[in-house]
Amino acid sequence: MINFQRAIRAMTPPESERQRAERFNRDMAKREAGNFYWGFISLGYHERMAIYALYNFARQIDDEADALGVENLPARLKVHRERIKRSIRGDYGDDPILRVLSEAIDRYKIPERELQMLVDGVEMDYARSRYANFEELRGYCNLVASVVGRMCVRIFGFTDPIALERADDLGLALQLTNILRDVREDIVDMKRVYLPQDELTRYGIPEAALSNGEIPPGWEALIAHNVERTRGYFATGYEVLRYIPRRPAACVHTMAGIYEELLKKIERDPGLPLRARAALSRSEKLRVVVRSWLSSA
Repeated sequence: MINFQRAIRAMTPPESERQRAERFNRDMAKREAGNFYWGFISLGYHERMAIYALYNFARQIDDEADALGVENLPARLKVHRERIKRSIRGDYGDDPILRVLSEAIDRYKIPERELQMLVDGVEMDYARSRYANFEELRGYCNLVASVVGRMCVRIFGFTDPIALERADDLGLALQLTNILRDVREDIVDMKRVYLPQDELTRYGIPEAALSNGEIPPGWEALIAHNVERTRGYFATGYEVLRYIPRRPAACVHTMAGIYEELLKKIERDPGLPLRARAALSRSEKLRVVVRSWLSSA
């Protein structure tokens, strides 16, 4: 009897180095990207591969920093800064992430400074664990989120440079939603508090309340304040959709829509961030995907 699977494999040409690198990036993004992956799949091939590599590179830096600890971080971040320089030169060696990222840098003219800002953000995350006010927090968010939005818009293409500023706002909205979602996890597991210290003081929230699961007086008002501010950045951030092509617009609308739904969950249940990590079910995410595609059609 003919073994059809073996016959098909025999007729299939072997993967090229580039194809192996692309498969590596696709598989890693599918495994690690979570909410973002739902948006990635709506992109065209070249844009999708570029976004995979960009996401994977940022994730790799962040995960390594968590695993290594503060004492080993400076040396490793120096390695990643050199990896960026190599990517700019097209010197990727056998690194599958750098191979695809290098092509994306060249194709979409991604500035080295914006990539280096990702490393700056990880460095800041380990240099400090508290933020005195919103302006300090916004500076951190610019490094870890807004600049990612800028690079994505460069990959998507845009009709007006203001798209980069709107991408900054949308990245900020997503990161502020992350911060609200992960309040308990951040302080318990990472000993970090991202909510501005002056706002905790203004609303009478002791830091201990963030980890003991009890809802203190003033907490609902603090959440309402943060939700309102974050919603404002979503509103201006969504304007980026006017300046990018339809398929990337569906991607952006999907990713932002998922985070906006998380924000709504927190608004409806202000105590949730003190109990658990807010999340959407698969069916809830699918509804966002369908709504985003219909609105971009």
